Amino acid sequence: MKILSIHAHFDDYEFTAAGTFEMWKRKLGGRLRAKVIVCTDGKAGHHFRTREETGKIRLQEQLASAKIGGYEFEPLRYPNGEVPREACLQVTTDLLAALWKAIRDFERDYLFCPPLPAATLAGIHIDHVAVAEAVRRVAYMINVPHAFTPEFPAAETKSKPCNVPVILNVYDGYMFGANSFDFTVDVEDAFQKIAEMTWCHRSQVREWLPWVGRHDLDVPASFEDWRKTLRQRLGRRARELGINTRRATEVFTVTAWGEVPAFKQLVDDFPRMIPAASNLSRFKKRLAAWKSQ
Repeated sequence: MKILSIHAHFDDYEFTAAGTFEMWKRKLGGRLRAKVIVCTDGKAGHHFRTREETGKIRLQEQLASAKIGGYEFEPLRYPNGEVPREACLQVTTDLLAALWKAIRDFERDYLFCPPLPAATLAGIHIDHVAVAEAVRRVAYMINVPHAFTPEFPAAETKSKPCNVPVILNVYDGYMFGANSFDFTVDVEDAFQKIAEMTWCHRSQVREWLPWVGRHDLDVPASFEDWRKTLRQRLGRRARELGINTRRATEVFTVTAWGEVPAFKQLVDDFPRMIPAASNLSRFKKRLAAWKSQ
């Protein structure tokens, strides 16, 4: 099993899918390979550090998280080798080409990425929406071997097929109130590991997020303070989504951008999957209808 998380920023993965990846790792052990790709340079996320200092710190924080989480990590790179700039990401040919190559190179079974807002009143982050839209646009091209060979030259007469993954959307805090989900994963047993990975991003949880003022976040003085804050944050997310639990959960929505899974496949593959009871019948019918096309 190979699973891939593609996100806009350093720390996006830890707040949306890290628990599920950890539970999957515990389920499959050495039979799982997990990877995280971040699509921006991280240089804009601070208020008293320089852009260069911020980018270097955030990269080191992500590497520390990867060491704790046991996943592979790489920054996305345009065809010219540059990492996309944070805070102004746009869907360009270079971004599509970079994602196409990264996804094809890893050949994963499941791909996780941000959602696209369905409502115009929903709040957004420009980088999140760009990544979501780019993944959606490039999905069909994953198994088109010549789609971006001008940007990434290859032996065009020796093509081989590339499996298209199941593509799922994660929760997006910038779309507060407009998120939806098909199922949850109970990640309570991974809560300690999630706390440790998110705590690696101290330039964000202790400095930037409290300052920027969009997250109602007190400055945690210690790891124990952060564990309490994280627990409260997960509780607010559950209440927003109408999930009646005190346990840590992560939520996902299945798209038709890539391979369409059967419901049983999801149940068999995902650790501790809990379908949304109010939507279960519609969810099964939607997957069945997509599969029949």
